[in-house]
Amino acid sequence: MGATVYLVRHGETHWNRERRYQGWTDIGLNERGWLQAAALARRLRPLRLAAVYASGLRRAVETARAIAEPRRLQVQTMACFREMRFGDWEGLTAEEIQERFGAATYALWLQDPSRVTIPGGETLGELQQRTARGLEALLAAHRQQEILVVTHGGNIMALGCYLDGRPLADFWRYYLDNGQVAVVREQGGQRRLQVVSADQLAGPGGP
Repeated sequence: MGATVYLVRHGETHWNRERRYQGWTDIGLNERGWLQAAALARRLRPLRLAAVYASGLRRAVETARAIAEPRRLQVQTMACFREMRFGDWEGLTAEEIQERFGAATYALWLQDPSRVTIPGGETLGELQQRTARGLEALLAAHRQQEILVVTHGGNIMALGCYLDGRPLADFWRYYLDNGQVAVVREQGGQRRLQVVSADQLAGPGGP
């Protein structure tokens, strides 16, 4: 059996609460986000993690530290796991994006985001390529180990398409809430992404 990678979407921020696009804007957790991080640390306690990684953005690092510190592990940062760079959309709500960039552009983003070019940002294909490179590097470095990466919703959704061989038009089918977990298991040369709850990961005997 190969490596197992737990992908965690960071805890909530006040921009998540306000439904603003964050991208590379470096915002920390809000009160609810800290509670989500603490709950994850408790529920994931049964996992035998060899390493904990984070994207380097504060909201991911803070979530990762809540999980890593009780295990006496250092959080290692990898910029390839940063959220998609949203450029001129950062800090805006869906309503504000539609007002400034057009309702048709935002409708296409919801239908097939791979066809949208955001001013000052990166494409969904670019996000997928750098995130996939990071995942492949970790799978190679941690054979037969369990590791955890705290990253962002966009990265996990892009990886879902990558691992399942689906077009990026299916990006939204892999949506995760803040604090939710997806698992990449490698076995027999096959890798798939499965979205699960932290309680399911802990199993019947878990906390």
